[in-house]
Amino acid sequence: MRPILIGTVLLSIAAAYYIYLPLPSTISEPWKLMFSDALIRGMMKLSFLAHDLGLTSPFGLSSPSVRVTEASFGGVGALVFESTVAGQEQSFTRGVVYFHGGGWTLGSTKMEPYFLQCMTMAEELKAVVISVEYRLAPDARFPDQYNDVFQASKHILTAEVLGRYSIDPKRVAVSGDSAGGNLIANNHISFSIPIKFKVQALVYPVLQALDFNTPSYQQNTNMPILDRPMVLRFWLEYLNGEQKLVPALLANNHTALDQGQEIAAAKAKTDWTKLLPVAFQKSYKPVFPLQGDPKLLEKLPGLLDVRAAPLLAETKVLKAVPPAYIMTCEHDVLRDDGLMYATRLEEAGVDVTVDHFEDGFHGCLSFAFGPFAFSVGRRSLGNYIHWLKENL
Repeated sequence: MRPILIGTVLLSIAAAYYIYLPLPSTISEPWKLMFSDALIRGMMKLSFLAHDLGLTSPFGLSSPSVRVTEASFGGVGALVFESTVAGQEQSFTRGVVYFHGGGWTLGSTKMEPYFLQCMTMAEELKAVVISVEYRLAPDARFPDQYNDVFQASKHILTAEVLGRYSIDPKRVAVSGDSAGGNLIANNHISFSIPIKFKVQALVYPVLQALDFNTPSYQQNTNMPILDRPMVLRFWLEYLNGEQKLVPALLANNHTALDQGQEIAAAKAKTDWTKLLPVAFQKSYKPVFPLQGDPKLLEKLPGLLDVRAAPLLAETKVLKAVPPAYIMTCEHDVLRDDGLMYATRLEEAGVDVTVDHFEDGFHGCLSFAFGPFAFSVGRRSLGNYIHWLKENL
């Protein structure tokens, strides 16, 4: 009996150590977030293992008011969520093309949070939502994911496809969260076709890889659900780099002051001391070493590729971006990516709505469902759908 008791105590201590995280006082429902983060960390480890073993485990749910079918657009798979509200079939409706997050490495249209989100969007918007299943690392590396998004979007924006689903060609949005937001930002504006996306909606997007020490990265270094080292792991998976490069990138050695004019020009487009509102800069200082590693950019040329880092786009390119919605969260390492992008879009003359959640964290919108739903998850989903409803 005593060994069992001792074992139980030790397991309890180990579990508490694994679960507990010091969180800011502005985080709502901190213990729920700690438990959720512990579960997600476990699932991420299993997901990486599943990728190594070539395994997947998608699943989905159903709704009486939404019809879900599988389709392919430009050779890229997708799930199509169609509202079945009475009379809907007789008229043209809104359309939303959605790209899920997951660090270009994880995620699926059939994962419960994304499935439920797209189903809810179809119900509340009385719309057709097309959730695209682009390829993931390690089976696909940059620019494969970008190319999938480009091909699928271009194929969807044709009279044939939109007519098939009774989508109004003047009321089509493109949207994505995290890595999905990265893949859609600026991607579609080069389409040489008459039909364009009316608006784009980015949810806590990742938009640059030149500065991993912005105020939000410094403030939220160890914050669930996405910490700084995990962001770097995702970037390296995407760009086909070695994981041993994480410490050098975290130190901004790839953008040191001795790295030349190309880096200097790129850094000007990610200069948070000029692009971030003062309230978000707080007392943080820029981190740029005097000397860096010139081989980092040789090994990872994607760091300077605008297809991988949309924040590096020229102003003349940004001028063509449609009206944008950008959701940011205070307790998210990627907060400043979204805020800097908003500033650059505004400077280019684009209409931008920034929806900032002081108690939000990365991935909070996915926590809008089920018994462990967060209030900030429900609020963020509500705001996001309301904006689409008002602007689409």
